Amino acid sequence: MSNAKQTRLDLNNLKAGGFIKERGKDLFTVRLRVPGGRLSVPRLKKIAEVAEKFGGEFVHLSVRQSIELININLKDFDAVVEALGEKQQKVASCGARVRVPVACGGCEYNPNGLVDTQKSALEVDAQLFGTPTGHHKFKVAFAGCPFDCPKSSTNDVGFSGAIEPELDKTACINCGLCAKSCVPKAIVMGQDNLPLLTAAACIWCGDCVKVCPTEAWRVKKQGYTVRIGGKWGRNPLVGTLFATFLPEGQVVAFIASVLAWYQQKAEGLGRIRLGDTIIKEGPQALLDHLRARFPENTVSETMAPQIIATQVGMSSKREIAHAVN
Repeated sequence: MSNAKQTRLDLNNLKAGGFIKERGKDLFTVRLRVPGGRLSVPRLKKIAEVAEKFGGEFVHLSVRQSIELININLKDFDAVVEALGEKQQKVASCGARVRVPVACGGCEYNPNGLVDTQKSALEVDAQLFGTPTGHHKFKVAFAGCPFDCPKSSTNDVGFSGAIEPELDKTACINCGLCAKSCVPKAIVMGQDNLPLLTAAACIWCGDCVKVCPTEAWRVKKQGYTVRIGGKWGRNPLVGTLFATFLPEGQVVAFIASVLAWYQQKAEGLGRIRLGDTIIKEGPQALLDHLRARFPENTVSETMAPQIIATQVGMSSKREIAHAVN
């Protein structure tokens, strides 16, 4: 941490490296890198030891699942990093770069989980973390199902697990469990006592597949729905739906493609978020860019997302296009 020992500190560089200046003289918050919000118990114990030795009376759990060491003195930077163990516990980043991805528990133990969000978060962290955007922060989040506990739709790129169901009528025993469990009422029992699915009302939660005792409801498509351009802050935006049922194995490539478009289109615009760049360029420009690379998953031309309003009160609003393939 040679930067920390210079007489004239570059606070922007320190912040970019996860060392954030506090109010107190020579005191900093050290933001730790916790992709997906998951830590082993031994690692958590080590962090607690370091915090107790070098920090204040508490640590802070950030809204993006990072652990922040509070009241770390400038002179202790090297000792803190060494004590944490750089290979086991890296420091996070701030500034105009790809941030640490957040994620829910996914499908490992959560009965609602449809995809392995933890695996996706680790892959993105390993391959894209810290990539400079040249313009502003770039946040990614993964939700295992449409409940969207991590609020993925308010990230620059937000992924949500999804299942499109299909019915094998020959295997259906007319029990009605699927209709009873369908919260959005996309499934109702028809006059022939067979389930009827209204595709436009389906939120792709997969509950019908889970409760079906005969496996009459099966998975037709599975993957991530992807909303792009969300953000929080003074002027929040809800991300627009650009892709459906993106395979888990294409997540990193998809983000890299969005990032490349953002870096190009925001050139010369200064400090601007991805969502505002989409507003300026129009969503069709990004849609065309993604369709050339992911033709099977981007929303159809007729379902192309349209931004219908901006700057309503203190926040911006965007219509989410519900694409039904």
